[in-house]
Amino acid sequence: MRNTRRRKGKTGFVRLSKARLDELVEEAIVDCYNESEQVTGLYTMIEDNLAVPFETTVLGAPVTVVRVQLTSRDEIVAVCRRAGTRQSVPLLDLPLPSPPPAGSEWIAAYRHWLRGG
Repeated sequence: MRNTRRRKGKTGFVRLSKARLDELVEEAIVDCYNESEQVTGLYTMIEDNLAVPFETTVLGAPVTVVRVQLTSRDEIVAVCRRAGTRQSVPLLDLPLPSPPPAGSEWIAAYRHWLRGG
Protein backbone atom coordinates (compact mmCIF):
# COMPACT_ATOMS: atom_id res chain seq x y z
CA MET A 1 0.00 0.00 0.00
CA ARG A 2 1.19 3.49 -0.79
CA ASN A 3 1.87 6.23 1.70
CA THR A 4 -1.37 7.05 3.48
CA ARG A 5 -0.02 9.30 6.19
CA ARG A 6 -2.89 10.51 8.28
CA ARG A 7 -3.22 13.31 10.74
CA LYS A 8 -6.14 15.12 12.22
CA GLY A 9 -7.02 18.48 10.69
CA LYS A 10 -8.75 21.43 12.33
CA THR A 11 -12.22 20.02 11.61
CA GLY A 12 -11.43 16.50 12.80
CA PHE A 13 -10.96 15.46 9.19
CA VAL A 14 -8.30 12.84 8.56
CA ARG A 15 -5.83 14.23 6.05
CA LEU A 16 -4.50 11.88 3.43
CA SER A 17 -1.26 12.21 1.51
CA LYS A 18 -1.39 13.91 -1.89
CA ALA A 19 -0.47 10.60 -3.51
CA ARG A 20 -3.41 8.82 -1.85
CA LEU A 21 -5.81 11.62 -2.79
CA ASP A 22 -4.57 11.42 -6.39
CA GLU A 23 -5.24 7.65 -6.35
CA LEU A 24 -8.80 8.15 -5.08
CA VAL A 25 -9.52 10.84 -7.68
CA GLU A 26 -8.11 8.64 -10.45
CA GLU A 27 -10.29 5.74 -9.31
CA ALA A 28 -13.40 7.96 -9.40
CA ILE A 29 -12.75 9.60 -12.79
CA VAL A 30 -11.01 6.80 -14.70
CA ASP A 31 -13.58 6.59 -17.52
CA CYS A 32 -14.68 10.22 -17.55
CA TYR A 33 -14.32 12.44 -20.61
CA ASN A 34 -15.16 15.88 -19.25
CA GLU A 35 -15.51 17.83 -16.02
CA SER A 36 -19.22 17.08 -15.63
CA GLU A 37 -18.57 13.34 -15.87
CA GLN A 38 -15.72 13.69 -13.37
CA VAL A 39 -18.01 15.37 -10.82
CA THR A 40 -20.54 12.59 -11.36
CA GLY A 41 -17.82 9.97 -10.81
CA LEU A 42 -16.73 11.60 -7.56
CA TYR A 43 -20.36 12.01 -6.45
CA THR A 44 -20.99 8.32 -7.09
CA MET A 45 -18.02 7.32 -4.94
CA ILE A 46 -19.15 9.64 -2.13
CA GLU A 47 -22.74 8.45 -2.31
CA ASP A 48 -21.67 4.78 -2.33
CA ASN A 49 -19.12 5.05 0.49
CA LEU A 50 -20.06 7.87 2.89
CA ALA A 51 -21.80 6.60 6.03
CA VAL A 52 -24.91 8.74 6.49
CA PRO A 53 -26.59 9.95 8.55
CA PHE A 54 -23.97 11.60 10.77
CA GLU A 55 -23.94 14.56 13.12
CA THR A 56 -21.83 17.67 12.65
CA THR A 57 -21.97 21.39 13.43
CA VAL A 58 -22.72 24.08 10.83
CA LEU A 59 -22.39 27.73 11.89
CA GLY A 60 -22.45 26.69 15.54
CA ALA A 61 -25.65 24.66 15.23
CA PRO A 62 -25.80 20.86 15.45
CA VAL A 63 -27.15 19.26 12.26
CA THR A 64 -27.63 15.79 10.84
CA VAL A 65 -26.24 15.13 7.38
CA VAL A 66 -28.89 12.88 5.85
CA ARG A 67 -27.55 12.47 2.31
CA VAL A 68 -25.43 13.97 -0.44
CA GLN A 69 -26.80 15.34 -3.70
CA LEU A 70 -25.48 16.41 -7.06
CA THR A 71 -27.01 19.75 -8.06
CA SER A 72 -27.97 20.84 -11.57
CA ARG A 73 -24.84 23.03 -11.44
CA ASP A 74 -22.61 19.97 -10.92
CA GLU A 75 -21.90 20.80 -7.28
CA ILE A 76 -21.93 18.11 -4.61
CA VAL A 77 -23.78 19.21 -1.49
CA ALA A 78 -24.65 17.69 1.87
CA VAL A 79 -28.32 17.80 2.78
CA CYS A 80 -28.45 18.77 6.46
CA ARG A 81 -31.46 18.54 8.77
CA ARG A 82 -32.13 20.38 12.00
CA ALA A 83 -35.47 20.62 13.81
CA GLY A 84 -37.48 19.68 10.73
CA THR A 85 -35.65 22.12 8.43
CA ARG A 86 -33.37 21.00 5.61
CA GLN A 87 -30.49 23.00 4.16
CA SER A 88 -27.92 22.10 1.51
CA VAL A 89 -24.28 22.86 2.31
CA PRO A 90 -21.53 22.58 -0.33
CA LEU A 91 -19.22 19.67 0.56
CA LEU A 92 -16.31 22.04 0.16
CA ASP A 93 -17.63 24.00 3.17
CA LEU A 94 -18.97 21.16 5.32
CA PRO A 95 -17.11 20.74 8.62
CA LEU A 96 -16.76 17.09 9.54
CA PRO A 97 -17.05 15.70 13.05
CA SER A 98 -14.24 14.03 14.95
CA PRO A 99 -13.96 11.20 14.28
CA PRO A 100 -15.13 11.65 10.69
CA PRO A 101 -17.71 9.24 9.26
CA ALA A 102 -16.63 6.19 7.29
CA GLY A 103 -16.06 7.05 3.65
CA SER A 104 -15.04 10.64 4.35
CA GLU A 105 -11.84 10.06 2.37
CA TRP A 106 -14.02 10.52 -0.74
CA ILE A 107 -14.97 14.01 0.46
CA ALA A 108 -11.26 14.72 0.81
CA ALA A 109 -10.70 13.43 -2.73
CA TYR A 110 -13.49 15.68 -4.07
CA ARG A 111 -12.01 18.71 -2.29
CA HIS A 112 -8.57 17.81 -3.64
CA TRP A 113 -9.96 17.53 -7.18
CA LEU A 114 -11.78 20.88 -6.89
CA ARG A 115 -8.56 22.59 -5.87
CA GLY A 116 -6.77 21.18 -8.89
CA GLY A 117 -4.89 18.41 -7.10
